[in-house]
Amino acid sequence: MAVDLTPASRDASNEAIKRAKDDGADLIVLSVVEQHNLRLPGGGARRVDQERARLASGAQAIVRQARDAGVRATFLIWEGDPAEAILEASKSEDADVIVLGSRPRLNVRRLILGSVSSEVARRATCDVIVVPS
Repeated sequence: MAVDLTPASRDASNEAIKRAKDDGADLIVLSVVEQHNLRLPGGGARRVDQERARLASGAQAIVRQARDAGVRATFLIWEGDPAEAILEASKSEDADVIVLGSRPRLNVRRLILGSVSSEVARRATCDVIVVPS
């Protein structure tokens, strides 16, 4: 499953854990460090290691939740474009299913480029489950 630690990820996490438990599957939690998310209010920039640590902490919490539910789970942190990273990680890890959340975002970037969930669903070589928030 792919998470960005937004509220949309919470619903997707719960769904992914439930499905992994029901299917007796392993769960890999993936977060992606995005360069454009390294901007802070006021124009400052968060360092990559700070963002990586923030994402790792959130992913570890989801892994603990999965393990508490009896699911074997681990996490990965990748860097780059989220859709590309999710697609590459799913191939690298030989995923059977990708679970990710979708949140309503009405902004110019989404209108021009499309959403991460749409891109992943369109290009994935395995099943994709998009959980709406």
